[in-house]
Amino acid sequence: MLAKKVNLLYHIDTKGGLAYIFIRLVLFLFGGIRLSHYFTNEDLKSNVQKISTHILDETFSFYTDNGVFSKEKLDFGSRVLLENIPISEISGEVLDVGCGYGPIGIVLSKLTNAKVTMIDVNKRALHLVERNLKINQVSACVLESDAYASLENKTFDFILTNPPIHAGKQKVYEILMGAREHLNPGGRLFLVIRKDQGAKSCFSDLEKYYNEVQVLEKNKGFFVISCKKP
Repeated sequence: MLAKKVNLLYHIDTKGGLAYIFIRLVLFLFGGIRLSHYFTNEDLKSNVQKISTHILDETFSFYTDNGVFSKEKLDFGSRVLLENIPISEISGEVLDVGCGYGPIGIVLSKLTNAKVTMIDVNKRALHLVERNLKINQVSACVLESDAYASLENKTFDFILTNPPIHAGKQKVYEILMGAREHLNPGGRLFLVIRKDQGAKSCFSDLEKYYNEVQVLEKNKGFFVISCKKP
């Protein structure tokens, strides 16, 4: 019951207000409750809806639900990421980390010849991904995974993520820095992060793990960053 109430508060206030502060206090006192964007949410009442979005000259449809990130529309960060990576260069094995209901991986599957894998810890999101792959007539490998836990030694040519900031810095850095171990030599990580969520310090930390760390775009406080594995 406590987890359910905390989940509901989270979806009411995700911008750092009093409810968010309360949530962090609950987590500190009781522990063991995970939030999303990036959490399990079986207790949250379902309310599936269908949205559509136009991006990169294509129109996509998505089923969304309570308990998944940005259920009303494609979030601006993911849009900025997709519109500013070199789509024509993306090929081979591609991984979408923290895929949510699937917009990043599905767009890439539609517009490239890459073999896309999509992972998330949120079971409800993964169920939506399966439906969204069908309605957009694309295919991808879909796996439940907390960061890279289910991937073992599998590697990729490209990894993309709009990281789950509200899961905390430790989880975000596990995704961003851990990507290096799952990239092929010369592989690239693309991510989007807001300035007020620590984009500049994140950039500096990424330079310790990767070479050719670049800001591809800045738009309304969102930084699109590219990192290349040696």
